[in-house]
Amino acid sequence: MQMIKGSGVFLFAVLLLLLAGCIDNPSNQSASGGGSETESEAPEVEEGEEVVSIGYSGPLSGPAAYYGERTLNGLKLAVDEINNNGGFEIEDQTYKFNLVSLDDKYLPNETAANAKRLIQENNTPVIFSPHSGGIKAMQVFNEQENFLIGAYTSEPAVTAEGNTLTVRVPPSYDGYLEPFTSYAMENHGMKLAALPTASQYGKDWTEAIVPYWKEQGGEVVYNSSIDFSKDTDFFTLVTNALKEDPDVLFIGGPSEPTAKVAKQARELGFEGGFMVMDQAKLDEMEAVTGSYESLEGSVGVLPLANSEYPGTPAFIEKYKEEHNEVPGSEAGYHYVALNILMEAMKAAGSVDDPKAIRSHIQDGLDALPEEKEVYTIEEVGEDGGFATDLSIAAVENGEIVTIEVND
Repeated sequence: MQMIKGSGVFLFAVLLLLLAGCIDNPSNQSASGGGSETESEAPEVEEGEEVVSIGYSGPLSGPAAYYGERTLNGLKLAVDEINNNGGFEIEDQTYKFNLVSLDDKYLPNETAANAKRLIQENNTPVIFSPHSGGIKAMQVFNEQENFLIGAYTSEPAVTAEGNTLTVRVPPSYDGYLEPFTSYAMENHGMKLAALPTASQYGKDWTEAIVPYWKEQGGEVVYNSSIDFSKDTDFFTLVTNALKEDPDVLFIGGPSEPTAKVAKQARELGFEGGFMVMDQAKLDEMEAVTGSYESLEGSVGVLPLANSEYPGTPAFIEKYKEEHNEVPGSEAGYHYVALNILMEAMKAAGSVDDPKAIRSHIQDGLDALPEEKEVYTIEEVGEDGGFATDLSIAAVENGEIVTIEVND
């Protein structure tokens, strides 16, 4: 793979993105020069076997660390499973995966630096990232430097721009606007207060939901955000939102701090419902609040543990055995994505040609064994987005209830 060229142009482009507010979670923290590498054992190989490195850059420290660890755990589980089963073959050559993971602290400039390092040091044909800011930072140069982005974000803009070497793994969040809004209005009322994460993902979600809420006849009585990289006590922010007497709070970001926002709202007397952005998961929030009582009336995405895809039960058991907790969609989607990637490499006849691998992603989907379908992904669109049926849920009477979504 070619070494990176034109670094001055790249740095200038990233700077423009940061100044324009086009990438996630700006912070006063300085870049650390490429992130710290996590413990990642290279696979044991026998004579004649070769290793292909897969890159990962995500938040493994800071307020989004749990989120980053869960995404990485899904990749690790898939890599270990593939390697322990003897790897995979392409034209009589056996390959095993080496997962190289770097911490970017949820900072897009760190993601870009990590990507440069992964390319230069490990020749990674694919780099996974679980946040839209980091993904957009890599999209500045990934086509020129010829690596495929495994984009774990529901942000539709990452595929709408036409980047030919990006695959978006989860469903686009714009499909949640109608069912979330309908449930919240029917069950709680027409006044919305928006208090989501301050990341670019949160801003984009808010820019989509606020006008949609108004179009349905609702009123937006408060619109602000929370910077989870800086704010740890949400009392003032939540109090200001509740002064406007909303029926529904629109909240979201990583599950842990989002749960704390919901809990604090209840402690301040809020009795309405929560509309929860898809990054936060209801079951993970419940682990923070201690029960679903604080989350009563919430609508969000259906937890993986409540899903019924062919490979879900076996995956949950394997994950619990390894990590002593129930996995969420972050781990599940990454596990599926890595298995699809392997099948795409086999179909492409190459482990190091990102363009060929991308062109065979549909073949990878078609070849995925049913027992690996932690999620059933029907197709990859021309824009690179995986097509998965939307699954949403609500908390009613202290329990998770599946909500039917009309196609």
